[in-house]
Amino acid sequence: MIGQVKVEDIPTFLTVVALALFDSEGRILLQQRPAGKHHAGLWEFPGGKVEAGEFPRDALVREIEEELAIALDPQTLSPCHFAEDYGHTPIVLLLYTSRQAGVRPRGMDGQAWRWSLPAEAAALPLAPMDRALLNLLSDKAA
Repeated sequence: MIGQVKVEDIPTFLTVVALALFDSEGRILLQQRPAGKHHAGLWEFPGGKVEAGEFPRDALVREIEEELAIALDPQTLSPCHFAEDYGHTPIVLLLYTSRQAGVRPRGMDGQAWRWSLPAEAAALPLAPMDRALLNLLSDKAA
């Protein structure tokens, strides 16, 4: 029936946040998914899940600190784009951007990371939603 939706029919999305962190040379920080995880070996924007009761921006600050030992000021984060995946677990991924010079990440979980120009990043094997977000970033810059 058009116009009537039952609340129980609305999917519950897992909210995930990610960061397109740019350095002073216009490169983007990417990390590689660790072995044993979904999309293992693929490159992605760093980030993670938003916990219950947590605001997305605060979740992103926490995740970046935990994963890469980078302390971010939440006020330096700008909402940019989002992507959706309707797979087994419906996900909405919120992408924020920030520009920071002199950042030195450390892979706290042993994950590889790299700085890449957008064209270099496009040539990497990226996780599907991250590829969609990179394309949106590239479209915005063009």
